[in-house]
Amino acid sequence: MGQAARSGRSEGLVVTGLSSREAALRRDRDGPNTVPPPRRTPAWRLLVAQLTHFFAGMLWIASLMALLSGTTSLAVAIAVIVLLNGVFAFLQEHKADRAAAELTAMMPAAARVRRDGQVRSVAVADLVVGDLVLVEAGDRIAADLQVEEAHELTVDESMMTGESVPLERAAGSAVFAGTFAVQGDATGTVTAIGAATRLAGIAALTNEAERPTSPLAVQLHRLVLVVAGIAVTVGLLLAGVSVSLGTGVGAALLLGVGVMVALVPEGLLPTVTLSLARGAQRMAAQDALVRRLDAVETLGATTFICTDKTGTLTRNEMAVVEGWTPAGLFIVSGTGYRPDRRVTATPAVHALLREAATGFLACVTGGAVLRDEEWVADGDPMDAALDAFGRALGSAPEDRVAPSVRLPFTSVAMSSAAVVDGTAYVMGAPEVLLRRGEGTTPDRHEWTVLADLSARGRRVVAVARAHADPGSSEESLAAACTGGLELLALVGIEDPPRAEVADAVALCRTAGVRVAMITGDSAATAAAIAAEVGLLAPGGTVIEGADLPAADRDVADLLDRPEGAVVARVSPADKLRIARALRTHGHVVAMTGDGVNDAAALREADVGVAMGRSGSDVARAAADLVLLDDSFATIPQAIQLGRGTFANIRRFLTFHLTDNVAELVPFVAWALTGSNIPLAIGVLQVLALDIGTDMLPALALGAEPANERTMDGPRRTTQVVDGPLLRRALLVLGPVEALLSMGAFLAVLTRGGWSYGEDAPDVLLATASGSAFAVIAVAQVANAFVCRSETRPAWLVDPRRNPFVLAAVAVELVLLVLFLAVPWLTEQLGGSWPSPLGWAACAVAVVVLPVVDAVHKAVRRARR
Repeated sequence: MGQAARSGRSEGLVVTGLSSREAALRRDRDGPNTVPPPRRTPAWRLLVAQLTHFFAGMLWIASLMALLSGTTSLAVAIAVIVLLNGVFAFLQEHKADRAAAELTAMMPAAARVRRDGQVRSVAVADLVVGDLVLVEAGDRIAADLQVEEAHELTVDESMMTGESVPLERAAGSAVFAGTFAVQGDATGTVTAIGAATRLAGIAALTNEAERPTSPLAVQLHRLVLVVAGIAVTVGLLLAGVSVSLGTGVGAALLLGVGVMVALVPEGLLPTVTLSLARGAQRMAAQDALVRRLDAVETLGATTFICTDKTGTLTRNEMAVVEGWTPAGLFIVSGTGYRPDRRVTATPAVHALLREAATGFLACVTGGAVLRDEEWVADGDPMDAALDAFGRALGSAPEDRVAPSVRLPFTSVAMSSAAVVDGTAYVMGAPEVLLRRGEGTTPDRHEWTVLADLSARGRRVVAVARAHADPGSSEESLAAACTGGLELLALVGIEDPPRAEVADAVALCRTAGVRVAMITGDSAATAAAIAAEVGLLAPGGTVIEGADLPAADRDVADLLDRPEGAVVARVSPADKLRIARALRTHGHVVAMTGDGVNDAAALREADVGVAMGRSGSDVARAAADLVLLDDSFATIPQAIQLGRGTFANIRRFLTFHLTDNVAELVPFVAWALTGSNIPLAIGVLQVLALDIGTDMLPALALGAEPANERTMDGPRRTTQVVDGPLLRRALLVLGPVEALLSMGAFLAVLTRGGWSYGEDAPDVLLATASGSAFAVIAVAQVANAFVCRSETRPAWLVDPRRNPFVLAAVAVELVLLVLFLAVPWLTEQLGGSWPSPLGWAACAVAVVVLPVVDAVHKAVRRARR
């Protein structure tokens, strides 16, 4: 890459660009146009972080306490568990980071260049010094450029200079990689690529920025602190009670260690990370690219979608199908962007259409091209539709006269303009151009035709002309376009709705997610499309952006309607207001956008959604979610997956907390009875349960697929841990497990001749302890199936939907047998093979836990 900085101002290349052969030679010489990847945190630091976080610190303290109490084997065991869990968490985090990097690599990255005299799209990485790059509003500048020609070009350089106001850039000025074209268009010659760009020089600074903590992370860290506080408090309290009842200090320390270990869910945080990463990968498989893992959960909380029309609800495959001129109507037959489509019209209409074609072909920058024997859009699909229409009228590209002056489309003017042979042509929103026309009034025929075309869902473009001098400047052209225009044609463009959108809108309604169309198109056209896809029902709101109420609360009241809403002719400021108003109204808002001016609204929304195919680089950079297929139907699919991931986090939290109760009760019983009831399970057995038998089922619950009921009504809770979850885990499932395990323990002891307050024989105690251990492990097997649903009994949930649970349970049972049958392990853990009575208690646990859970769920349903 050492030659990457050499100048690209080669003589004779500005008009035609480089040849493909020369571009390939320069690519081999200079390397790819890629910025060196950011320096990653060393792996050893990530591993150390996993070994020193709050939960790990508590376990290190527990290991030290065990060492001080004289139980060296326990201290070593806890240390080994911390190391194993830290390595596992490190591997999962590394895998999640790698998956996120792979997903980000799926982002579209292309630039339009002129090579061999032809405009073509190439990968950004294949840009070379000397390439002639075409830049339009919304594009991210892909390399350092010297501007050769510019039309009202303004560039956002805030990421480099901190200047928030876009800066004007004229021919001869420099623009830099990583900045954004906000308005206008330009051509420029590449002067530097890759590591030689100014962007590469400041990349290290951006890598130092820390990302704000997500709401999910805040909730989880709060949970960690609460659990840690409870563990320490209960451990110290029970240790103190134990000492006061006559237990030795060493035994009391052992009790404190046991309580802390029993209450700390060691695998919680890595399990959450893995679940989010899996959710992001599932979304990517559905063409929804999540740019940050924490956005997976936010998507599931979405309650309001503000969607564009063109390309999101519609196919963005445009074609001129009909229209009007002052001489009469015309119809266009044929499909797609093919140039052989037939225009049916009178000679007088044909003459006006050819004049109109001169105008709109001078205004557009994209077109239709033949690729792989198929005509496709190169650039904006509407430009391609007009280009194909011009070809059908007999205007071949090689015969067209280049404009002497051109003004690109802006959202302020709502039009573009060009001067060809002394005539100014204007193309844009019909109501805008009609108001600028000579003698046009709302009762004239043009308005009736416009209303009729719009009511049929046509996107209408008006073309008009005005006189201009051949030497006109951009300023004089802009002045000529402000009034006195002569209307040439109203062109009706068809952009049919996507076939899958109607079902997607219906799914949103079922899920309690409201939808509004926010579009720059006319109100009549937008309402027709909205009604066709089921977004707008009778009684819904249809309004233009200029007519929105002044107060944000009134805006939210107007749009927050079950019948749907359409806001037409919106400005970027309108979209920003709408997002803010709906959020203030209590909604979690997903806002789609594809233009450079949509970036502010995308950032304001809870979930910014950009288009992967047609969207601007600016919009994609501001978004949380990128639709790789540009389809609205992908949004409810992503919401469903987000809800599923959120539910999975609650599933394995319930699973972990249930187990903690069953592990804690034996220590409480031992302490409160002054050791008159022997300790049912030891600390090493607790660790074997948490790490050995429970980890895989918890991970499997994190892989539970979203089902159709996930979108049945609004999401029931916004909290990862709430009252119902805690009551279910700590007051229902946990106590049942504890009662079953302690019951089995005491039953085996009593059957063996033990009485309260006596010392149990070692063999009998080992058998009873193994029975209690087995009951907890087997009850957790049942709990894995119970936790798969918060509302339905375990036997109504198809086990085949999540084969990971079946596999995890099988491994758990194998580990249980090993823990109870392998002599070395039984000697270390302290339990032995259960008695027949102990196995009978295991069988009872498999039945009782799901039945009690089903009764609890039925009671909850009855109270709603």
